[in-house]
Amino acid sequence: MASLIEGRAALIVIDMQQAGYQPFEQAGIPLMPGFAAQVERVLRVVDASRAAGVPVVFTQEAHRRDLVDFGRELDGDESIHCLEGDPGTELVEELRPRQGDYFIAKRRYSCFFGTDLEILLRGLDVQTLLLVGGLTDVCVHYTFADAHQWNYHVRVLEDCVLGSTVERHNAALSAMEYLQHGARRTSEDVLAALDKLTQPAVTQGT
Repeated sequence: MASLIEGRAALIVIDMQQAGYQPFEQAGIPLMPGFAAQVERVLRVVDASRAAGVPVVFTQEAHRRDLVDFGRELDGDESIHCLEGDPGTELVEELRPRQGDYFIAKRRYSCFFGTDLEILLRGLDVQTLLLVGGLTDVCVHYTFADAHQWNYHVRVLEDCVLGSTVERHNAALSAMEYLQHGARRTSEDVLAALDKLTQPAVTQGT
């Protein structure tokens, strides 16, 4: 199995938004059970990453209220979701950027699509991405695939992601492991690795 962290790591916290607490009829996105427990596990990893000097990047999906930026997103099982100004669009209170963290707003599924994430990661000299958040089969999977094609080592913390259904969650994890052997890790694996890791801060110009 590949080393968990190759080179410098960054933690990507994907769309941990208040809609996770809402029913589908309100949130517009189906979600398998377990969101509250997921928040607790993700928070542990966020805290450990900060302590180890690993950059933490929070992402938030948000759409304009006139729906002009949805594109084909509403052609499948999802209905209107993550509108700007809606309470469900806000990040979970415990999982919001602090001083020293980074924030990426996005209109589509992949954290790379139409954002400056790649510029940020290059500036941080990152080689390994640790992915948590949701949905496993949508934003996490699409971000993983893009990161893979950008030649990053990618690890998905399988107990820190939730899918639209259990079946799609498991299928997406299998697909990610297909792309990179050793991609599937647990939060305990990552916490143990972070406990042994101290990354020096990246200084401007490096």
